[in-house]
Amino acid sequence: MQESGKPNGITPSQTVGPFFKYGLTPTGEYAWNDAFTNSTLTPDVTGDRVRIEGRVFDGDGVAVPDCMLEIWQADAQGRFADPQDKRALPNASFRGFARCGTDKDGNYAFETIKPGAVPDPDGKPQAPHILVAVFGRGMLRHLYTRIYFSDEADNSADPVLSLVPADRRATLIAVREAGKSVYRLDLRLQGDNETVFFDI
Repeated sequence: MQESGKPNGITPSQTVGPFFKYGLTPTGEYAWNDAFTNSTLTPDVTGDRVRIEGRVFDGDGVAVPDCMLEIWQADAQGRFADPQDKRALPNASFRGFARCGTDKDGNYAFETIKPGAVPDPDGKPQAPHILVAVFGRGMLRHLYTRIYFSDEADNSADPVLSLVPADRRATLIAVREAGKSVYRLDLRLQGDNETVFFDI
């Protein structure tokens, strides 16, 4: 908003819950199609299909029933569906973006493929990971975190994960269920075992 051609300053972020549910995460509850789904899978996608699931908890350990999560990731070859990524994109329809809301018990789930390794801004290889944005009621700014995979040997050399104190890295690593293509990671917004969030 401007007055007499002069800016009034930076507009602050807005809280997003619980009213965002109607417009952003209807999940079949309303008489129109979802703008986005919890799946990144497309007909031409290649790679290992996986499910990532977990629960979101507040600082008191109570499940958050109306949180919204968004993910952004590379494809299995480590390429992003973005014009800034100039490399060949074999998965032409793959967007790498998905969104879901938590249910009454705080559960979330994404259907996707395991991403490939991508370089950091300095060209150092990063372990396969998924970027996550967390939106919720009472939060003036959404939170950013990452999901790594427990069965990746490259985690130990990841330049971002190595910045995290060793005793807190588990809050970023989804654990694979035995015999399944399912990884589980709970997100804790505050309190004991709070998820590591990044200042971006």
